[in-house]
Amino acid sequence: MLRPYDKHLLAKQALVAVIKDSPFHILSSSNLTWTPDAVVQLLRSISRFSFQSHRSLGRQNNLFRHRTLPLSNLKPYSNSYLTNLGLRKAQEFLHWIHSRFNFLHTHSTSLEMAILITKSNNTKALWSFLKQVSSSSSSNYVTNNLVTTASITCLIKLLGEQGLAKEALLTFYRMRQFGCKPDTQAYNALINAMCSVGDFTKARHLLQQMELPGFHSPPDVFTYTIMISSYCRYGVKISGCRKAVRRRLYEANRLFRVMVFKGIVPDVVAYNALIDGCCKTYRVGRALELFEDMKTRGCVPNRVTYDSFIRYFCAVNEIHKAVEFLRDMQRLSLDGGNGIVGGCSSYTPIIHALCEAGRVVDAWSFLVELVDRGLVPREFTYKLVCDALRLKGEDGLLSGEVHQRIKDGVLERYRRTMKVKPVMTRKGYPELELFS
Repeated sequence: MLRPYDKHLLAKQALVAVIKDSPFHILSSSNLTWTPDAVVQLLRSISRFSFQSHRSLGRQNNLFRHRTLPLSNLKPYSNSYLTNLGLRKAQEFLHWIHSRFNFLHTHSTSLEMAILITKSNNTKALWSFLKQVSSSSSSNYVTNNLVTTASITCLIKLLGEQGLAKEALLTFYRMRQFGCKPDTQAYNALINAMCSVGDFTKARHLLQQMELPGFHSPPDVFTYTIMISSYCRYGVKISGCRKAVRRRLYEANRLFRVMVFKGIVPDVVAYNALIDGCCKTYRVGRALELFEDMKTRGCVPNRVTYDSFIRYFCAVNEIHKAVEFLRDMQRLSLDGGNGIVGGCSSYTPIIHALCEAGRVVDAWSFLVELVDRGLVPREFTYKLVCDALRLKGEDGLLSGEVHQRIKDGVLERYRRTMKVKPVMTRKGYPELELFS
């Protein structure tokens, strides 16, 4: 039996053979035997080495992180050499331990190998491996139930996260060939994959199939929440046509009513998604109705709920109502103790709106309140307030203590987020010309 450190030692030795592209028989002199945990450890190491984007390899010396691409434009693994090397060496390794040590697959090792093949974007190899593992005639496996519905659902979710919605759909339709029957979680993973690339037609077709009377996988609260949040998030963001935005928001409201009619209690995520969509499309009346219904049903609103209203009222220049929602959120955190604490996302829209309205003294008061609560404003927000105060001739409000606390907080945020030390330049710290 392998000790914990022996397991990692074997995985590291085999990973060296993978990187050097050398045969695995050089490890056969070891007296240790391969256990399922050691095999899983090696497959995960190969996955981390071979299937990472070239942007994330190595340490970034600058202070700027790459912006995440949309899922529809995402190319997960652009280095074809590492992709082919990792997949080929993983297959060679499995063949070697089967022939040398008579290793038998378990559920964990088969799932880890399937995940590795999925990351290589080789669907044919994935289906061939799953069919081989699920075949009862194979004598190399200890059991015939290595491929389950949960493992296929994990692969569908992984394909959806990579933006490979078509491959996720094909894998879903091939589940029955592997002896698996799709359940509600599998449908939810596929619907989420379709919505993430904007294919609402196929997602709606899957939902209608689940809503058929007597269907073996009826929709649950997560199914409707995925559809509602996708309509309100991707539909409003991707669509440039107002008519399309109204249609998708109408569909989100319809699904919400259907969910309530069926007796499914919506959660806070569904409420927040629909409220945010209504606020972004200036339907605050419907958003307030949902807010009251949310409290009536006993669903406690959180900071995301209040931030949606604060952003809306600041955008329409009704700052007093935004302040009322901020105070209401703070009052609930003190009375009920439910953990609702206003953050920078709650104060920043109010401060910007006050600066645009010319109420710079009130903006400075909210900024000081934000700092007193232990929060750090953005550099742009603080610079905006300082410029507005100088323009109005209120330079005396600029306190040196507040200035130093904000400066220290911003620098600490840079060190904590980027994990590097900001380099001093002639103008001061990068992106911190205000503090020079």
